[in-house]
Amino acid sequence: MKLAILFLAPLLAAAQKSSGAPADDLARLQSEPNLEKRARAALNNAEEALKQAREAYKNGDTAESRLEEVEQSVALADSTLKQTGKNPSRSPKHFKYAELRTRDLLRKLDGFRDDMSVADRPALERVIATVQKIHDALLEGIMGKKK
Repeated sequence: MKLAILFLAPLLAAAQKSSGAPADDLARLQSEPNLEKRARAALNNAEEALKQAREAYKNGDTAESRLEEVEQSVALADSTLKQTGKNPSRSPKHFKYAELRTRDLLRKLDGFRDDMSVADRPALERVIATVQKIHDALLEGIMGKKK
């Protein structure tokens, strides 16, 4: 019995988490008081939204709302890290984590773009451009001059 509960609990939690609307997920993320945890959760949400977008596209549905959620989640992570007031080159822990996750997200977005038809790519291109800009800013902050 305990084994069944341990096995089913994560599945139920994942189903409950993914059933909400994108706005609900972002509102839930913004309620996190710890800014570093909020940024990490936003990046996890972006990853999950990308998985859902791929599934939706594979099933023939439109993936635009989930792609917008990816973009908004990465932007939330970026703005949250800026709100910490920390210098990325002096305390790079959370900034480096975000940089690595956005780099991984860009790689997955490029793979998704390759799987899409040319007619469906403009929405994805906009998301890639936004994530790339945020990734470059994070990297510049980490590698920049220490103030």
